[in-house]
Amino acid sequence: MTATTGTTGTTVGTTALRARFAARLSRLYGAEVPAYTTLVEVAHEVNQRVLDRHGAAAERLGSIDRVTAERHGAIRVGSRRELAEVARVFRALGMHPCGFYDLRDAAPSAIPVVSTAFRPLDRDELAANPFRVFTSMLVPEDRRFFDADLEERLHTFLSGRQLFAPELLRLADRAVDADGLSESDAEVFLDLATASFALSHDPVDRAWYAELEAVSAVAADIGGVTTTHVNHLTPRVLDIDDLYASMRARGIAMIDEIQGPPAWEGPDVLLRQTSFRALAERRTFREADGALTEGTLRVRFGEVEARGIALTVAGRGRFDELVGEVDRRLAGDPGLTRAEVAPAVWRDGLPATEEGLWREGLGCFGYAVDEAARARPDDAQRRALSDGRTEALVRTGVLRLEPIVYEDFLPRSAAGIFASNLTGTGTGSAAGADGGSGAEQGGAVRDLTWMSDVVGAEVAVPEEVYAAESDASLRTALASLR
Repeated sequence: MTATTGTTGTTVGTTALRARFAARLSRLYGAEVPAYTTLVEVAHEVNQRVLDRHGAAAERLGSIDRVTAERHGAIRVGSRRELAEVARVFRALGMHPCGFYDLRDAAPSAIPVVSTAFRPLDRDELAANPFRVFTSMLVPEDRRFFDADLEERLHTFLSGRQLFAPELLRLADRAVDADGLSESDAEVFLDLATASFALSHDPVDRAWYAELEAVSAVAADIGGVTTTHVNHLTPRVLDIDDLYASMRARGIAMIDEIQGPPAWEGPDVLLRQTSFRALAERRTFREADGALTEGTLRVRFGEVEARGIALTVAGRGRFDELVGEVDRRLAGDPGLTRAEVAPAVWRDGLPATEEGLWREGLGCFGYAVDEAARARPDDAQRRALSDGRTEALVRTGVLRLEPIVYEDFLPRSAAGIFASNLTGTGTGSAAGADGGSGAEQGGAVRDLTWMSDVVGAEVAVPEEVYAAESDASLRTALASLR
């Protein structure tokens, strides 16, 4: 999927719109949450240390320019209409829905939302500006969280608000139809889009917010206020363990552990995330008698991520098995920590090299022709070129493996960070008394097909995106050798 890049004399293309929007949102969030600015500063320091330590090897999973510019945001909406509208805004930025995440069944704490991520899908577009937004939608119909009365009142509340200005939506549609906007329209679009995600100063109905918070703090953050806002804006870092220690050294309160795969000596895979704890932010409340009072809410936090190699369907299956094994070992010995157990499980269950991941069909890779081998092949390379088999070409070095970076998210990690930043866990449960699944327990059915219908576009499956990229890269490389 391609987008109009850059800015011409008359048109600001979708790539340029996305880059400008990401920069504006970063400035907005930094002004609203000063600790975010500290997080970005520390991330830059850590990345420089990794570059100094490893040189060019530090950029194997992305150039330092891309890593430095990279951000992902997170927002929450409450209804099908709101999700469809935000999809229109992101489509104007060359961002398309990818992945379906159901956090209602996610450990360690069930969250009454389903999510997708809006992001560029094309590798060149990701390289130009890899901005992505993890977007969650409340599920008031799920009886594990909301009874019929609360569902009805939630729908009434949500139907009475307008998150996105009609002019913003009109300009978004125009940008899609025309592959961009004029400079003047682009400025209006960016002003309205950025304002849509600013923290509102509208009074919060204390009783209504508290009622929802008793079910889930995330439900209260979505359905208990009149607007949406950026919940976190996430920079990328090359050494998340260094970042975690460096933030704590600055006196920043971090969540208890890094989410996702463990630190180990083998290849980095998928995604590791952590955050500083949600901060108490001043808000105005409306009391039952109509009086306005001052108080605080803790809903926004500072997340940071380290990205690894994308995994195939088989690789994701292996990953899930390893996570399950870590859980079993921890359950068997509660005195151990995840950081103590997980590295050993990873050593037992994953190859220790990138080539090992490739050989076992677990990791996603692109392919590049080694020009020296093509021009002056040794005997083994000459035989591999004659044979034409991919395995022989890789083994002899005619083809170099280039890891495909994981651009998406992990439901368990997202739920873990949400849970680590909540003031309370609420009463919702991911399973009923017999421990059944969401559908068995009356949870509203939500899946990728449902999400595609709501956003008005096919939601891409991440593993299929990576597989297609890998296949295309291999075809190109083999064709160049003929």
